[in-house]
Amino acid sequence: MKKIDAELIRRWVNGWTVARSLPAAEPVGDGLRSQCDQPGREVEVFALRADEEPESLARLAAAVAAARQTSWLTVPTLRPGAVEAVVGAAGLELLHRSEWFMTTDLTEHPQHAPAAPYAREVRTKGPVTVVSLHDSSGEVAARGTVAVVGTDAIADRIETDAAHRRRGLGRAVMSALAEAAVAQGARTGLLIASEEGQRLYSSLDWRRQADVLIARGR
Repeated sequence: MKKIDAELIRRWVNGWTVARSLPAAEPVGDGLRSQCDQPGREVEVFALRADEEPESLARLAAAVAAARQTSWLTVPTLRPGAVEAVVGAAGLELLHRSEWFMTTDLTEHPQHAPAAPYAREVRTKGPVTVVSLHDSSGEVAARGTVAVVGTDAIADRIETDAAHRRRGLGRAVMSALAEAAVAQGARTGLLIASEEGQRLYSSLDWRRQADVLIARGR
């Protein structure tokens, strides 16, 4: 049976915390725990071996359900139906059932420049790069973040304003992020794609490695 690479998920979590300027995630059971301190998302737990160890997933789900802080449970899996049953049995509320964990070879990432009248701004501080595309008035039309940890680059918060969609701005942001990451020594791209972003990333040769289910304690 095909298995998810738990180390790959761990690398994504490590980079995600860097991208969001969060403390390093700490081990908890067969998972990692991140202190997010966001309203409605104070803690997030990431399962590393949900398919290999269903009992450990059940323990993580029970801990999230019993937590005093509002906690999320994020589960990469090749068996989404089984995971949904486990988190449901623990009493968790399922927020997302169709997100994807995706990877790519950044050295072969397609390049797309933004069309006029959009201008690109790239700001790098330490391991984190933020790319913004501005319209002719100077307003931000699209943006994204990437954190480089070793040879990994974790893309995060890729957003296009509703008024500027269907103009190739998402492709331009991802191209700029990939270019900046490779310049810092990254080779492997990692991200979790929302349902809205999956078509964009697939068109840029990102590959789906697993489904991702996200649940929350009630």
